[in-house]
Amino acid sequence: MPTRRLTRFITLAALALITIAFFYSPLTPRRHQIPTSHSTWQAELGPIDNKATSYIAEATPAELCAPYHWEPHTPKDGKRKIYDLFLINDELNWLEIRLSTLSKQVDYFVVVESPKTFTGLDKPLHLKENWDRFAPFHSQIIHHVLDSDLNSTVAWDHEDLQRNAMFDQVIPFLEGPKAIKADDVLIISDIDEIPRPLTATLLRTCAFPRRLTLRSKFYYYSFQWEHRGPEWQHPQATFYTGETTLSPSNLRSGRGGNPLTRIGESADLWNAAWHCSSCFSHISTLLNKLASFSHAEYNQEKYRAKAGILRRVRNGLDLFDRYWQTYDRVERNVDVPMYVMNNVTRFAYLLDRDPPNANFEDVSELDLSVQEIGEAQKKKGGKR
Repeated sequence: MPTRRLTRFITLAALALITIAFFYSPLTPRRHQIPTSHSTWQAELGPIDNKATSYIAEATPAELCAPYHWEPHTPKDGKRKIYDLFLINDELNWLEIRLSTLSKQVDYFVVVESPKTFTGLDKPLHLKENWDRFAPFHSQIIHHVLDSDLNSTVAWDHEDLQRNAMFDQVIPFLEGPKAIKADDVLIISDIDEIPRPLTATLLRTCAFPRRLTLRSKFYYYSFQWEHRGPEWQHPQATFYTGETTLSPSNLRSGRGGNPLTRIGESADLWNAAWHCSSCFSHISTLLNKLASFSHAEYNQEKYRAKAGILRRVRNGLDLFDRYWQTYDRVERNVDVPMYVMNNVTRFAYLLDRDPPNANFEDVSELDLSVQEIGEAQKKKGGKR
């Protein structure tokens, strides 16, 4: 009897360890990972690594896909198209960077804009009002203004509605050259989650799993501060299967589809993208993000004080004082979108947060002087 119990215990323990190893990705081998030597390839934008450029330009589909343990994709009807789906609020610089980085790999950018924030507040249609700024990309942009709302006060409900609208209210209605076909690629992401150009090339060329997570290098405030821990678990990619296509919300959250086959059809492609959270040129944009955040618990006055924001951004400290969120300084980071590297002065805030104003364009010397006076008065008052 004791022997039988011991055998049962050992069996259950072994199953538990296998389950943990299977589900917890840091413990599993990274079968699909873009090597550093290839991640610098950024098409015609100015490659850093000529060896990577030469290899990718000359590789056959089989050679390109083999390192990631994928077979080449065989198009059933012409060229496999890529649709890049994302929401936009007022992140116009990020839109410019994304379009400039991926326009040679992506066929169409589906950009959905809502007259309301996730928390239900009215907001301007920033892309519509600045449409001429993106004239070079007009032929590739499918701009859609959300045409329905949800009778709910829950921010997450509004977020799901807006995410799914990227597909439901756009993709089935495309006609002519823009019309989607079976197996065409769908990338689902936030605007500041930018796939590498090589990633897009792999998605077009290779037969990747139905649920593919494009793991991102995770930066905060700028490419100067890298998040400590596993790579960010977004964006996601899938392919079009008609009525059974995974919805953007389900794909991003890991829901939907057959739960029995969900694990088998899922995989991660590591080092596949960049994610730069709260990386804004204006402190007012950061404050606007807090106001429209689904995480309403973070939209508090103590997190909105400009002096506190400047201190955190310049020193790589978490915006909400979460002790478990830590960031490592990266000196002279070159693993950034090439469009940023080619416009260093314009995008100084994405590369260097050291100056007193953290390179926020709307923080003046007067603001800093007022801040210093306030801090001095606090110290003086504390001595009494």
